[in-house]
Amino acid sequence: MRILITGCSTGFGRATAVEATRRGHEVIATARDVATLDDLDVAERLSLDVTDRASITAAVAQAGRLDALVNNAGVDRHGPVESYPEDVAQWVMDTNFWGTFRMTTAVAPAMRAQGSGVIVNMSSVQGRVGTPLGGVYSASKAAIESYSESAHFELSHFGVRMVVVQPGYFDTPMATKGSDELIEGTVYEELAAQWSSGSDSLNPAGRPGPDVVATAIVDALEDPETPLRVPVGNDAVMVLGARGSMDDVAFEAVMRGTLNLTW
Repeated sequence: MRILITGCSTGFGRATAVEATRRGHEVIATARDVATLDDLDVAERLSLDVTDRASITAAVAQAGRLDALVNNAGVDRHGPVESYPEDVAQWVMDTNFWGTFRMTTAVAPAMRAQGSGVIVNMSSVQGRVGTPLGGVYSASKAAIESYSESAHFELSHFGVRMVVVQPGYFDTPMATKGSDELIEGTVYEELAAQWSSGSDSLNPAGRPGPDVVATAIVDALEDPETPLRVPVGNDAVMVLGARGSMDDVAFEAVMRGTLNLTW
């Protein structure tokens, strides 16, 4: 299988490139700065910026025929909705949702024409559950959820599969990079502390590493019976299961109790 993966410099993307290569797949690893991929042993390494249509067009042309696309590139910044900077919100949406949109539109016509293909879009538990101080990130992932479901109904008719991967809380560089800069000095510092402690309690042995998600992604690529949505991590299974089986009032009560939120 010839697989193009975005955002391979760190985290889920890099781990997925390694795992897919280990299983014998032909991996095209991409990142904005291709030099960050120099130590990655894959079939090809390409420069690709998912916020730049010209960069996408060039990379997809250079990649040639694809069997699969993993839309992994993403960014995050936590912050309260009342003071969240508009330029940061636009950056998050442009990378997470519009990047996924651009990449999908770049490869879907060829996959439809060849009658096969798999597109894996990276969502999150936060794509189904809005979390405090994660409003913009949650919104970007919720958009991916709806977009992917629509694409599933359209493209499955032509043999193209869509998969939405929903990780819980994992230990990756994106999970910590710049996570507090929009919260420090605000009235929401206590909420941030409570939420961090509570979410950590869902993984008492510590947050898993990205290899767990990489395994789930490659499994989904290989298994034609994979459902549309794939939660990954014990916390994801628990939270999404509760969200799907409860009304809003009951779910909020359970989450507040489970996470020991007094806010």
